[in-house]
Amino acid sequence: MRGSSPRMTKATKIVTMKRSTERILTTHTGSLPRTPRVVEVLLAERHNPGARRAEFDDAVREAVAGAVRKQVECGLDIINDGEQSRTDYTVHVVQRLTGFNGPSTPPLGTGDEEFPELAALLKQFASPFQHRPACSGEVSWKDWPAAAADIARAKEAMTGATAEEFFMTSPSPGQIARYLKNKYYDTEEAYMFALADVMQREYKAIVDAGFILQLDCPDLAMLRHTVYLDKSLEDFRKIVSVNVAALNHAVRDIPAERMRMHVCWGSTMAPRHTDVPLKDIIDIVLAAKPQAVSFPAANGRHEHEWKIWRDVKLPDGKIIIPGVIDSTVNTVEHPEVVADRIANFAGGVGRENVIAGVDCGFGTFAGRVQVDTKIVWMKLASLVEGARLASKHLWAKAA
Repeated sequence: MRGSSPRMTKATKIVTMKRSTERILTTHTGSLPRTPRVVEVLLAERHNPGARRAEFDDAVREAVAGAVRKQVECGLDIINDGEQSRTDYTVHVVQRLTGFNGPSTPPLGTGDEEFPELAALLKQFASPFQHRPACSGEVSWKDWPAAAADIARAKEAMTGATAEEFFMTSPSPGQIARYLKNKYYDTEEAYMFALADVMQREYKAIVDAGFILQLDCPDLAMLRHTVYLDKSLEDFRKIVSVNVAALNHAVRDIPAERMRMHVCWGSTMAPRHTDVPLKDIIDIVLAAKPQAVSFPAANGRHEHEWKIWRDVKLPDGKIIIPGVIDSTVNTVEHPEVVADRIANFAGGVGRENVIAGVDCGFGTFAGRVQVDTKIVWMKLASLVEGARLASKHLWAKAA
């Protein structure tokens, strides 16, 4: 029960990922709204690195502590640092790794150019952090202390926090390659495996600190509609199979039960009519080593996909974390809606194999406010209440 939940201490080592054995556990995808102060110092750091380092550290530490406190207050079971120190979930690696001095490439589209009115609307939500330099040299660590500081800061904030489990996010090799284009390595495969060899240090450090590692892998779905719509589904599957191979290479020494992964089609307001169906990639996704898989299941394009679990057998030991809250709209889902969504998945894979999550991050890009911050916390509270209702129904049904 929540009252007896463990607290993270400096010596905490979480051996295995928790399952929903007594009730449906709750979590989110990773990013949470940043404070205005954090956004301001992140911008300052980009323009003049190090000039306001002390202020940056203070602002981020305060924001992480606040994010942890609010997650606990909402009743979430599995929490994190809210990614407060990063401009987004991928491009922050540019400041930490060598090799990224190539020309900036524009953000990948999501079909918005087909809809000029929508494109104009989305400009209002644009993040000021759009620089995405290409890889023009060998990738290696140049600022490991920044990554180590992120981990230490998160652990400090969560020390004493009451929660079932603590996770921390990091981008997968394929996701970094999707954002930061290759202009140096002979092949895309060589680029991704080079990234895998470098990023394994961060992955291992997160796990060694006592966190569940969440690998962010939007590439496994998003590459279809942002880059490879001109290719056959068969060819696309071959491409993302290589991405999974690189991921598995990077985490080969980390136990599966210490990891989860997030796959998605993007966090923007978009028509999503060109999204690859989950059923067309789920076998490749499930071939990745992490024990748990998080994916959107609340938006209008993918909500019906709970039905695939009638035919897809969840491998032994695997857990799914379907999004039962939409992270792109300001509607606060009714707890009964949340409960129904959870029950659909529990009926397909078993209640103990379901953790209730959110479609995507609420703070994917610093400076981009798509869902009102106050509403974010209302939505997460509804997630928790919906899980409570679903648990009551599912456990009573089994009694």
